[in-house]
Amino acid sequence: MLEFTESALRLVLALVFGVLIGFSRRKYPAGIRTFALICLGTTIFTIISISPNLSGAPTDSFDPTRVISQIVTGIGFIGAGVIWKSQAKLGGITTAALVWTSAALGVLIGLGEFGLSTLVLVLILAVVYSKRILKDI
Repeated sequence: MLEFTESALRLVLALVFGVLIGFSRRKYPAGIRTFALICLGTTIFTIISISPNLSGAPTDSFDPTRVISQIVTGIGFIGAGVIWKSQAKLGGITTAALVWTSAALGVLIGLGEFGLSTLVLVLILAVVYSKRILKDI
């Protein structure tokens, strides 16, 4: 089981990373609070899944990957809900992809992969901000 301080560090990091992603989408309906909560929520579920005492699962049948796989499914469903079609135009694809990658980032943080999650955050932000950079070229 994780120590309280280790769990708290993971949760705070997830919240900060989610806010940073959400800040890039602050002018959209899914903004700062949405992405902060997605990243935080998936981190919470991941911490629960790797802590047998928190999950209540018997230690002999303990499998944290089951919770993580359900995160992927649930977030995919939420992502599908933000995609919309108006006339011949499709929208919300980038937001849906960002919801999905923010959830994956939360799982990484929940697993304690701080270096990898920091790299993923940088890559996510590079992709999100690349539209603004490439638009001026």
